[in-house]
Amino acid sequence: MLVAKRNAVQARASAARSMAVSSRVALASWDDSRLTASSLVQSAPKLQQTANVPRRKPVTMMGNKATTGPFAPLVVVVRGAMGEKPFNQFRGKAIALHSQIIKDFCAIWGVDQKQVQGVIRLAKKNGEKLGFLA
Repeated sequence: MLVAKRNAVQARASAARSMAVSSRVALASWDDSRLTASSLVQSAPKLQQTANVPRRKPVTMMGNKATTGPFAPLVVVVRGAMGEKPFNQFRGKAIALHSQIIKDFCAIWGVDQKQVQGVIRLAKKNGEKLGFLA
């Protein structure tokens, strides 16, 4: 029984040492001399690079990525009927006209420019929720 207790104590001590070592590595600070940048770089996995593969720029998506809202199906059908480029031109003109109407309305009531921009942002969020920017 004494041997079993000793083995159990040694096992707990070994587990505690390994835990302490792993926590020191995980919590090491930038200026810790035991953990250098070169050791981190060496342990990082290497990415496989293929030769002669052209690099592409990431595509930036405009508009709403979600196609939800009550008007989203209508927007999708009209875009398909008009074509992508004419539809985007039409939508750009409609958004510009709506923004100008908001600006004129706010000018009549004497709203300052910062609040006008907030109202325009709110109109864009509402358009996304309704599906106009699908």
